[in-house]
Formats: sequence, C-alpha cells, structure tokens
Amino acid sequence: MRAFIGCHEVVSDTDFVELALGTPVELWLGVEGESEMERAARLDAARDILADNPDFPDRVSQVAAEAIEAFAPELFNVVSLPRPVGRRRPSRKAAAA
Repeated sequence: MRAFIGCHEVVSDTDFVELALGTPVELWLGVEGESEMERAARLDAARDILADNPDFPDRVSQVAAEAIEAFAPELFNVVSLPRPVGRRRPSRKAAAA
C-alpha cells in the first residue's frame, strides 16, 4: 500500500513526519556529531519556527496520534482494570459479653 501526503509519496517513517510537519526531523532531534555552533543554530531555527507557528506543537501531537492510530491501533485500545479489593484483617478485639 502506498501513502501520499499532498503530491509526495511517503517511503519511510521519516518521510511521513517531514511531509506532515513541513520540517526535517533533524531540526528537532539533531544529528550525531554536530558541533556546539551547529546545535545552537539548529535550536535557534527551531525557536523561530515555533514563534512563527504557535499551533505547531498541536500539529505534532496530531500527527503522532494519527500515526499511532494507523500503524499501532492496539495502543489506543484502553481497557479499565478492575479495582483491587482491599483485604480486611480480622478484628483482634473480643466481643463484650
């Protein structure tokens, strides 16, 4: 089964996230071996994106929930567990006669 976001075909999980959010995953997660200067520039760019798009965290949450629902729906099957019944200790007091 092939998946598309807009006119772009999704070929990996990373593609799905990048196309759905409009930003590369590396912007948020970083890359191995980046220098402190590169990290500071990346975080600065991320802050600018968040400032310009205040609804971005909500979109990220929505994309994550939709991906979970599509690829692992059993994670949303929430079942209430029965409450444990407390054990009562027998009374050690004697009854008055």
